Amino acid sequence: MGKKRIVKKTGSTMDREAKSRAISKTPKKRIESAILSIKSTYNNTLVTLTDLGGNVILWSSSGALGFKGAKKGTPFAAAKVGELIGEKAKIMGIKKIDAVVNGVGAGRESAIRAFISKGIKLNSVRDVTSIPHNGPKPPKTRRV
Repeated sequence: MGKKRIVKKTGSTMDREAKSRAISKTPKKRIESAILSIKSTYNNTLVTLTDLGGNVILWSSSGALGFKGAKKGTPFAAAKVGELIGEKAKIMGIKKIDAVVNGVGAGRESAIRAFISKGIKLNSVRDVTSIPHNGPKPPKTRRV
C-alpha cells in the first residue's frame, strides 16, 4: 500500500488564497476619488472604501483575511488589510483618497501607510474618534 502523504497548509498559503479570492471579487466601477474609513479597535481593524456620497464600494477586515484572536488587532494585520484594499482600489482606477480614522487601536497608521504604498495620493487624514468629556459617574465608595 505504501505510505500516505500528509499535506499541511501553512499560514502563508492560506493568506495568499484569501487575498486572491478577495481581489477577484473587485467591482468594475471607475471612480477617481474616494473616502477611506478605518475603524481600529483593540481587537480588530476594519477598512472601508466609499465613494464621495458615502456608498460602500469595498471593505475588508483583519479577521476576513484569516487572522485570529489577538493577532487581528496588530499593526501587521492592519497593514495587510490596507494593502488588499489598496490593490483593489488601484484596479478600480482610484487616484486620490481622504482618510477618516476612528478608534484607538494599533492599526490606525499602518493601514493608511500600506494603502498609500500602492501609489494612491492621500489628500487629508481626519480623526473622528469620540472623546468622553466627563465620562460616567464613578461607583460609590465601598463600605465594609
